[in-house]
Amino acid sequence: MTRILRGLVVAPGLLVVLALGCDPAAAADKTKVDQSTQRVEQGAKQIGQGNVGTGVKETAKGIGNTVVEGAKFSGQKIKEFFTK
Repeated sequence: MTRILRGLVVAPGLLVVLALGCDPAAAADKTKVDQSTQRVEQGAKQIGQGNVGTGVKETAKGIGNTVVEGAKFSGQKIKEFFTK
């Protein structure tokens, strides 16, 4: 269970990091992506402290938000790239 959960947290995180690393000097705002990533971290910490139900719920919401906000951010970055 822990290994699967870790994979669910790490995979989207890596995708976001790769998307953000394409153009480090872009003007796009990534605060929503960072907030969602922090939510995943908080959920994972709750799981580690024994609050499995709450932690899984928080982690799942954080992963979903990270994917959505990461996609928005990536789309914005791609748009900026092609409008230069």
